[in-house]
Amino acid sequence: MQTTDPVLVPTPAGDARISYAPARGPAKALLALGHGAGGGIEARDLQALAAALPPLGITVALVEQPWRVAGKRLAPAPKTLDAGWLPVAAVLAEQGLPVVAGGRSAGARVACRTGAATGAVGVLALAFPLHPPGRPEKSRAGELLECGLPALVVQSVADPFGGPAEFPELPAGQRLVAVPYGSHGFEVPKRAPVGQAEVLETITDAVGAWVLGLVGRPS
Repeated sequence: MQTTDPVLVPTPAGDARISYAPARGPAKALLALGHGAGGGIEARDLQALAAALPPLGITVALVEQPWRVAGKRLAPAPKTLDAGWLPVAAVLAEQGLPVVAGGRSAGARVACRTGAATGAVGVLALAFPLHPPGRPEKSRAGELLECGLPALVVQSVADPFGGPAEFPELPAGQRLVAVPYGSHGFEVPKRAPVGQAEVLETITDAVGAWVLGLVGRPS
């Protein structure tokens, strides 16, 4: 994966940081990816997408939230996360490309809550935390169902934050891709009949095809 020098973006929550993996050839879309509450842009799924999508003509922007840039260990409240995302979205829109808002875990929630307001054409939710582990009654499904945009959810069947079978029926324009192996971080156990690379390829293939279909551009 080749990225440009990171760009700092001032936000009400502090400076956010964008690392771009530019499209190779004419760019067709820009996929913005935020990280989760327990890690950064080094997450395996985010890195895999940043490596696999640029050859398809999709620029990938890996976005580090201000709390992460500042070296803090704990993510702030959702309102603060949203405040840290909105100015980033404005900068990304200046690229003049259709923007798909996305992220993993907490980053997926941010994308769902803010996507429509920022002019995104769709939402990518990787490992959407449907509920806290062991607390299915604390559902966050409304953030996804009411995002008002086309959405792709990529979810592991072994995700303790909610497997594919736990999701309610998605509205028209939203769909879910079930990943048969892997944890909340899409980590594949050694005993699985498929390898880590194969699972990540399943994710990148699905996301690449969906983004290109969303913006009406062939691969």
